[in-house]
Amino acid sequence: MIESTKSGSSDNNERTFNPEPGSRIFFVGIGGISMCGLAELAMHYGYPVSGSDKHLPPRVSRLTEQGATLYRTHDKSNIISFSPDVLVHTAAILPGNPEIEYAKEIGIPIVSRAEFLGWLTRKFSKVINISGTHGKTTVTSMLAMIMIEDQKDPTVHIGAEFQEFNSTVRAGADFSLLISEACEYQKSFLEFRSSTAAITNIDFDHVDCYRNIDELIDVFAIFTENIDNDGTLVIPAHDHCVAATVTQMIKSRMSRSIPVPRIITTGLSDDRFLLDNSKPDIYADRIEYIDGLPAFDLWIFGELQGRIFLRVPGRHNIYNALTASASAYANNASIDSIIRALNHFSGAEGRYNVKGTYHGATVVTDYAHHPAAAQATLQAASMMPHNNTWVVFQPLTYNRTKILFDDYVRVLKTCRHIIFSEIFSDREVNPGDISSSMIADQINNSDGHAEFYPMKADIINRLNELVGPNDLVLILGPEDIRELADELIKTP
Repeated sequence: MIESTKSGSSDNNERTFNPEPGSRIFFVGIGGISMCGLAELAMHYGYPVSGSDKHLPPRVSRLTEQGATLYRTHDKSNIISFSPDVLVHTAAILPGNPEIEYAKEIGIPIVSRAEFLGWLTRKFSKVINISGTHGKTTVTSMLAMIMIEDQKDPTVHIGAEFQEFNSTVRAGADFSLLISEACEYQKSFLEFRSSTAAITNIDFDHVDCYRNIDELIDVFAIFTENIDNDGTLVIPAHDHCVAATVTQMIKSRMSRSIPVPRIITTGLSDDRFLLDNSKPDIYADRIEYIDGLPAFDLWIFGELQGRIFLRVPGRHNIYNALTASASAYANNASIDSIIRALNHFSGAEGRYNVKGTYHGATVVTDYAHHPAAAQATLQAASMMPHNNTWVVFQPLTYNRTKILFDDYVRVLKTCRHIIFSEIFSDREVNPGDISSSMIADQINNSDGHAEFYPMKADIINRLNELVGPNDLVLILGPEDIRELADELIKTP
C-alpha cells in the first residue's frame, strides 16, 4: 500500500454545471441504461423530468409511473411542451438531433450525460467510482451490496439492472455516499470526482475513441488526478497497464507538489505489485471451485479475515470480489458485512445470468462482447457442470470488430461450436466492409467450427437441432442478442 501524503481535495473538480433545485431536466436518449437511471435519481431529488428516445424499453416505466412524460420521437415540439431549464444528452445521440438544435437556438443549457453525472459526484461527501475495461458493473454491484449490508445507505448508479433494488440505481436518504460506475468511453469519467476510485483492469477497447493502449493508459492516469488528495485508489497488483497508469499519476502529482492518494493493491496470493514487488494488500488464498463456483480465503493487510463462497463463476470474479472488498474496507465497512454480502451476491443483469432451461439445457446470457471478456466467461462456463457447450456470439460495433478481429478469432475458435449473429451497433453507420461472417470464416479456416446466421429465427432453428439435456447454451454480446434467451426458455 502507498499511503496518502496529505489531506484535502484535488484541484481538478470544479465545474460550471450546477442546476438550481427544482430545475426541469429533459433527457435526450432517456431509454439508455445510464440515462434512465440518472433520470430516476433526478426525480428522486426533486427535479421534474421528461425525455425522448426512439426505443423506450420496459425500464422507463419507473419514470412514467412517477409522472414523467416520455416521447418516442426526437422533435423540437417535445422541448416546447416540457419547457426544460436544462437538456442532458447521451453520447449515442447523432449530430443534428432536432431537440438539441432547438435547445441551442433558444439558449437552453446543454450538458452531456457525463457532465450531469459529474455534477452528481460533487454533491456527495464520499464518492466511490469503479472504473476499468472489464468488471465495472459486477464490482459496483458487489460493493453496493456490501455497503447496504453495512447500513451505509448508499446512492448507487450501475450500468445494468440489479435485482437487489430492481433498477439500475438506488437513492440513499442523503448525500453522504455515492457508488457509481465510471466509464472511460469518450473520456466521460474525467468529469467525475472521487474520494475512492478503483481500476479493475485496463485493456484496449473503445477503438472509436482511442487509437492504442497508450492513450487509454494516459486517460486513466488523468482520471486518477480527480481523486481527493486524502482519498484512496484501489488497483490490481499484477496489471501492467494499471501499473503504468499509477506511475504516471504519481509522477504528475509529485511534480506539482500535489499529494498522492493512498493506494491499496489487490490480487491472488502469488501476485506481486509491479511497482515494488510487494504482496497485494488484499488477496485471495486457498482457492478452490465447488461445482464451478469459486471459494477462497480473504486476507487483508496480513490477517486472515474469513472464507468467501461466491455464487458467481469464474476466476475473474475472484478479482472483482477483491476490488469490491478493498473499496468497502477503505470506506470503513466491517469484515462481517463484506463476507456476508459477497456470499449472497448472485450477479447483475447481463453478467453470467442463468435465464432458464431450453430442451433440458441451461441458458446463460452475458454481456461479454470484448474478446478478453468473452475468454473469461468461456473459462468460467467450462468449470460449470454440463455436457456440450453451444455459444451464440454477437460482436458490438463495427470498428471494434475490425480492429480486434484477430483477437476475436483467437479467443472464439476455442469454442467447440459457435454461432455468430450479425454485428450490432447503435452509434455507427454500417461501413459495409466487416461482418460477423468474416470471423466465422476465419475460425473455420483455422480448423474451428463456426456458423453465421443473420436472422435470429435461423439461430433458434439451428439450436433446436443441436441442443440436448444438460447442455449449456451461452449467449454472449449486447442486449440485442441476449434477448434471444427469452425466446429459447419458452421451450424448456
